[in-house]
Parts: sequence; C-alpha cells; structure tokens
Amino acid sequence: MNFCLWVTGLPGSGKSTIVNELEQLFAVTGLDYVTLRLDDIRKVLTPEPKYTDAERQIVYRSLVLMAELLVAHSTQNVIIDATGNRRAFRELARTRIPEFAEIYVKCPLEICQSREASRDGHGVEKNLYQKAEAGRLDGNLPGISTPYEEPVHPDVLVASDKLTPNESAKRIMDYLRSRWMK
Repeated sequence: MNFCLWVTGLPGSGKSTIVNELEQLFAVTGLDYVTLRLDDIRKVLTPEPKYTDAERQIVYRSLVLMAELLVAHSTQNVIIDATGNRRAFRELARTRIPEFAEIYVKCPLEICQSREASRDGHGVEKNLYQKAEAGRLDGNLPGISTPYEEPVHPDVLVASDKLTPNESAKRIMDYLRSRWMK
C-alpha cells in the first residue's frame, strides 16, 4: 500500500528542508518514494508564473493528479512539497488519494520572510515576500496578498521555528510508522 504526504506551509517555512531530511530517513528505511516539488513542476506547467488564483487552480489540480497516479499505479510513495495555500487544494488530494496525510509546517510569518530572503536563489525565486509587499510581484503571495489557509486538522504538525529539520522529519516518520508501517 502506497501513501502520499503533502508537506504544506507558508513559503519559507522550511518545507523543502524538512522534505530533504525526510528523504534521507526514507532512504535509510528502504522506502521507495518520489518527491513532487512544486517549484520544479511549476517551471514546466507555468514557465513564466503569474501566481494568480486561476493559475494556482491549474497547477495544484495537476499536482494532485500526478500524485494520485503515482500512488495508484507505481510502487512509489509520494511526498508533495508545495505550499497549497487553499485548503481546497489539499482536500482534493485527500478525497482522491486513499492513503493521504497532510503535514503542516507551521512557522511565524516573520521567520518565513527572513528565511526566504536569505535563500541562495537556487531553484526558487528569491525575495518573494519583499517583492509582494512592494507590489512588484505578478499575482499574489500566500501570507501577504492572498490567504494561506492553515490546515484545520493536519495529520502531523511540526513547528519549524521550534524543531530542527531532522526533529521534524523524525516526527513525521513516527507518524508513518504508527499509521502505515506497522
């Protein structure tokens, strides 16, 4: 039985860093997985992103379909590394993927802004918060110019301002062991 984890949180909350740690734990335990990183997928689906609500609908529905197909038709477990600012995007995944878990990386906006500003720019546009606040970003940014709808009942909550990425990944693994790895 394959499962899908959606690691969600504000931009800069630490999702990708935690996913990197989780991938290392998966490798040690021998779990087959594929990570769907929205930053990479967006480059194909929307090479010149506008970050509009309409564009997000297309991108997130496509992401959910990819995850659903991988879980249903392969031996891979799936990790989704994506903000998913609307609950409806994550609920779509929950309704379409039987073995689904929502992982919420909670982090105060100020810390997210600081982390995002210090990114190395590798793979992800840098200074999105600064651009959004100055009105220089096409479209909108979750947490600033469009809402980020926090999960109401996430399967796992990790506070990335209090836990290290490794501690967060271990907490997620503990959940997986209790639910699917018995």
